[in-house]
Amino acid sequence: MKRWRTKANVSREELAEAANHSPDTIKSMEQGVRMPTPRVLDVADELCGAEGLLSSAKDYLQREKYPARAQDFMLREREAISRWSYEVALVPGLLQTRGYARALIENRLPPLDEDTVEERIAARMERHAILTDRKPPVAFSFVLYEAVLCTPQVDVEQLHRLLEAARLRNVMLQVLPFERVISDALMGPMVLLETRDHERFAFTEGPFVSELSADPSIVSRVSERLGMIRAQALSPAESARFIERMVDE
Repeated sequence: MKRWRTKANVSREELAEAANHSPDTIKSMEQGVRMPTPRVLDVADELCGAEGLLSSAKDYLQREKYPARAQDFMLREREAISRWSYEVALVPGLLQTRGYARALIENRLPPLDEDTVEERIAARMERHAILTDRKPPVAFSFVLYEAVLCTPQVDVEQLHRLLEAARLRNVMLQVLPFERVISDALMGPMVLLETRDHERFAFTEGPFVSELSADPSIVSRVSERLGMIRAQALSPAESARFIERMVDE
């Protein structure tokens, strides 16, 4: 935008006046500090004689919905025919209520700006469609360590959401109680995906680093760990009763 403005000999003040913004706002857009608005691009296009080249950038103004480290995983998740996962501390994003998601996203360090918070929450809620809208349905297996259900963010609404998801024909939800925990279950969350092309991916996530891998040796290790954890967890029926007792309490 700045190059076109300079080439056309249009001052920042002239563009700001035409777009009904302050010169400082235009400056921050040109420096990449603030995202240009569609109106600013249209006004700049006309003032600078860009013949639609600046206006065409409006298609690229949508901010990425997901953090950079999760983007590859989200792409693979949309292609999945099956998804198995284990969570040690948090309710999986696909099963979160809006209130639970907000409590997590709003309290990130460093803090996120309000627009990013709302975009991340909306993106997380949009992901829920994969549970019910795909044909044929995606097969899901969720195993939650009991500690997931004991955090302050998990309220009655969130527990009901888990029970609601567990009633879906394509969803298997299990709880791993404290007394049944094994060492592999304390090593962090993991996800195993299989795509339509029958490619298998393992996704492991830490506080600062996430890894999506198709390496057969890694996929095999994650598959074995998930298998052992699922074997120790309560059955789906027992898990539903476990969560119902928590609701009653």
